Amino acid sequence: MVLERQFAGPLQDTVIQRLRDPVDGTICYLYLPISAPHSPTTATGFVQYGPNIIGSINCLTPRAAGGKR
Repeated sequence: MVLERQFAGPLQDTVIQRLRDPVDGTICYLYLPISAPHSPTTATGFVQYGPNIIGSINCLTPRAAGGKR
């Protein structure tokens, strides 16, 4: 995936990124927070995020986006 563009998100401290797969032309939009609160780092180096913090993803294939078959 190649990052094509980045837009300001609808909420404060969020962004929307448009990515395209150079092989098959699939386009994905990622909705992401710029910062996300999480638990303290565990002994193994992991953190735990709360619900609905990480963001979302939506992808369209070239066929769904109106491309050639």
